[in-house]
Amino acid sequence: MHSSAIFLIEFGAIILGLGLLGRLAGRLQFSPIPLYLLAGLAFGKGGLLPLGASEEFVAIGAEIGVILLLLMLGLEYTASDLVSNLKTQYPAGLVDFTLNAVPGALAALLMGWGPVAAVVLAGVTWISSSGVIAKVMGDLGRLGNRETPVILSVLVLEDLAMAVYLPIVTALLAGVSLAAGSATLAIALGVAGAVLFVAVRYGRLISRFVSSDDPEKLLLVVLGLTLLVAGIAQQLQVSAAVGAFLVGIALSGEVAEGTHTLLSPLRDLFAAVFFVFFGLHTDPASIPPVILPALALAVVTALTKIVTGYWAAKRAGVGVKGRWRAGGTLVARGEFSIVIAGLAVSAGIEPELGPLATAYVLVLVVVGPLTARYTEPVVAWIGKRRAGGGPSAGGAAAAKSLQDPVGRV
Repeated sequence: MHSSAIFLIEFGAIILGLGLLGRLAGRLQFSPIPLYLLAGLAFGKGGLLPLGASEEFVAIGAEIGVILLLLMLGLEYTASDLVSNLKTQYPAGLVDFTLNAVPGALAALLMGWGPVAAVVLAGVTWISSSGVIAKVMGDLGRLGNRETPVILSVLVLEDLAMAVYLPIVTALLAGVSLAAGSATLAIALGVAGAVLFVAVRYGRLISRFVSSDDPEKLLLVVLGLTLLVAGIAQQLQVSAAVGAFLVGIALSGEVAEGTHTLLSPLRDLFAAVFFVFFGLHTDPASIPPVILPALALAVVTALTKIVTGYWAAKRAGVGVKGRWRAGGTLVARGEFSIVIAGLAVSAGIEPELGPLATAYVLVLVVVGPLTARYTEPVVAWIGKRRAGGGPSAGGAAAAKSLQDPVGRV
């Protein structure tokens, strides 16, 4: 009874604190994500007042938060949209990998950590945070923007690439045979392909099965189906986020609209818990020794992500403003980076890799919402300054250059 009371007090305090921080962020017209993370850092391991009784529940809530974020993101697009975007945007995935994985690998080699650690750190710097980015786009009201499908395509390509990357990393860390590693990889690819095929081919049948005029039944069926598919995907070495995203893709029409309305409050709750959980598991004392290399790596890979998003959006015909927004939105790293680093720490590859990855992700998960919001306005301001500022002809020309020929952004 006593432990139950402590759990209720702790979890209630967390939810109340998140609500107050959200209000503060709203008044400041700022994304609440950095505040959620800093709150977790303050009350986690080595923080001001570590929490204990509610930690396990918060961990489960954090997993549900990522799953719901990706489900809601998938509801915004149809299966045909996904296939079309993947076909047209795969070059952006290659550019993304080259520009963002290589700096991590080079940094590990320069620090003398060896090739296995280089593969791990390459993954940490490569993968953007789907959870953070989905939340930021929702907060900023950009889900309907022209650059959003490009951002989504890059994120989906990264998530699908994880189905290949994670089994390879696991095999390298465990030192298993080539045959065993190949079998794990084949299973992961097969599952990802099967889920994608079902979502694309039988999406209408799934929508009919899920459809219900009763909101309670619709909520239970969609939530249950999403968690089931996500769990099976993760059990078979495929990201749970990919499974949840593809469930969202499979649902369409009135089912998608009804699900979006019903699950939005639940998504907001568990998404906030996810960001707090991230901070709870970071010991502030482990950050200072690795802060300088983490900052340097964060600066370099923030710039390379902006270049990636800009290039991908330009290739898709998005206006200049949208290109800068796409680049700034992709900066945040998060859940995948921590998972990858955690695998290496558990295998005992390099003692400093875990703290470095944590510091790196904390920097970019705080900076990411800022770059998403301010990259395009800052670039516009710089353009006006270079043109002489004010309402001069040069300033007007600079402002006009930030739009495409038909005025779309």
